[in-house]
Parts: sequence; C-alpha cells; structure tokens
Amino acid sequence: MSENLELFIRAFWPMFKAGLLYSIPMMLISFGLGLIVALLVALGRMSRFKILSGICATYVWIIRGTPLLVQLFIIFYGLPSIGIVFLPFTSAILGLTISQGAYNSEVIRGALMGIPKGQHEAPASLGMTKFQTLIHVILPQAALTAVPALGNSFISLLKDTSLVSILTVQEIFATAKQISAIEMEPMLLYCEAALVYLIFSTFLTFLQNKVEKRLGRHLVPQE
Repeated sequence: MSENLELFIRAFWPMFKAGLLYSIPMMLISFGLGLIVALLVALGRMSRFKILSGICATYVWIIRGTPLLVQLFIIFYGLPSIGIVFLPFTSAILGLTISQGAYNSEVIRGALMGIPKGQHEAPASLGMTKFQTLIHVILPQAALTAVPALGNSFISLLKDTSLVSILTVQEIFATAKQISAIEMEPMLLYCEAALVYLIFSTFLTFLQNKVEKRLGRHLVPQE
C-alpha cells in the first residue's frame, strides 16, 4: 500500500507538468485557431455562393463523420507517404484545429442564424456596410449566445488531447503510459492520469462559469 502511495505521489508531478507544458498549450492553440476556421466555415456555409457553401458543408460533413483518432493517424502517419511530413506537436495542433473548426462552425452558424433580421437591416439604414454590420453588430451578439456551447467544446478539447499520445507527444496520458511501462502499475497510473485531467477540467469549468455569468449580464431578451 505504501509503495503504491509513493508511486502515486512520485508520478503526479510528471503528469501534471505534462499537462502544463503540452496538453494545455495544445488546447489553447488548437481552440484559438479552430475558432478562426469555424468562423470562416460558418460564414462560408451561409454564403450565397453555392460552390463555397458546398465546400464548407462537405468539410464539416467529413470531419464530423470520421473519428478524430483516424484523422490524426492520416495526418501524422499517412501524409508522409505522399511527401508531407509534420512534427508530432504540429500534427497534433493541425488535427485538433481541423476538428474544432468543423464542430464549432455549427455552433457559430447557429448563433449567427439566431440574430433577428432587424439587426441586419437597422445598421444598413444607418449607412453601415455589410462588413461593418457583421463586425460591430452581428458577431458581438452571436458571440454572447455561443459562449456556453463553445465553453463546453473548449473543456472537451482538453480530454481530446489524450488522443495525440499516439503521435508520441508527451502529454498527460502519454506520460502515464510511459511511467506504467516502467512501474507495471497500469490501474493506479491510468486512474491518476484521469485525476489529473479532472483537476484541469474542474478548473476550466470554474472559469467557464465565471465567464458565462459575466457575459450573461449583457444578454438582452430579443423579441
């Protein structure tokens, strides 16, 4: 029992450190880039240009219809066969960004479509261009309504980073597997890895609730 406790304590910092150095940075970078992709795809799907709308819809259909694990394998192990090679960390960021872009584009598209038509027409009557209306009127309102869903996606992304262990990125789960291979205590160490993910997720959930409450003050019921 004491040996297991000693191992638990000794293994905690390497896993927690892996979360700080790899899992959290991957989550932040991928989510940020994914939001940019998601916004562009959402606007593309709402475009009057059928070709652009079709391309964006196909992208969302493919990414949402295939497992993230398979996508990561294609990027890291498949692309080198045609001469395209990425480093493990870069492959992880690319795969997670592509996935986030597809899923969050639907969240953003739903938020944009939920804006009343009058919010588009009123700025036009004041002489604002469509781009100005989008930037100054539509997006701020859509962002408020999209925050809860995007927050959930943000936290889920932390757990998805465990999949990049197959790319040899030394994040939380990969570190747990590495220690387990040496210590031969998979049950203890994998449960500890789950605990580390839970600690990070709980903190992120706390931050999400704070942000939602703060932004909730600015939400005005729309008729």
